[in-house]
Amino acid sequence: MPIKVLIADDHVFYREGVRALLGNVPEIEVIGEAGSGEETLAKAQDLQPDVILMDLNMPGMNGIETTRRIHATQPKVGVLVITMFDDDNSVFAAMRAGARGYLLKDADKEEVVRAIVAVERGEAIFSPAIAQRMMKYFSAPSSASNQKGQPSEFAELTEREFEILDLIAQGDNNAVIANKLSLSIKTVQNYVSSILNKLQAADRAQAIVRAREAGLGKVGRG
Repeated sequence: MPIKVLIADDHVFYREGVRALLGNVPEIEVIGEAGSGEETLAKAQDLQPDVILMDLNMPGMNGIETTRRIHATQPKVGVLVITMFDDDNSVFAAMRAGARGYLLKDADKEEVVRAIVAVERGEAIFSPAIAQRMMKYFSAPSSASNQKGQPSEFAELTEREFEILDLIAQGDNNAVIANKLSLSIKTVQNYVSSILNKLQAADRAQAIVRAREAGLGKVGRG
């Protein structure tokens, strides 16, 4: 029987591209698509896929939290993260949430197929670039988070996320942050979503309270 795959990504063109990519692979059958974390959870229950191709940045519930919930309720379902984010913290957050594999969106067809098959078998699979980053991370004398001098509770945040959290704590909204850092508002929204997830904060206000308690949010800090 072919491996049943659910594609979870908020970009329709990307989902259609992956479906077309896998369409002539006999050992794989794409049984559905989802454009948000909540829809992914619902489709996973209804369709019972073997593998879910999971994007990290989706509206509402992001890919990390969606992976965590699927792992808790359907542990036999293999989650393969396919994303544009290649930073250490995103990789390890996905692994802690229960993902079995992590690929970047520039992976070719053979790499994606090989990863899907491996994940369905219960194996852990990483793209070559991610595998190299993990090796460097574990071979380093101290973790990147410690080197950044961040409070330990914010150790999972990337340097950019820590910078954005500091601006959030100063009271800046997404538009102001985007202007200060020369980023698009969509990119800032994605970063904020990732920050809330990593801090396990229910909302922006809760994140601000925790950040200010740790000394962030002071104008001119650093």
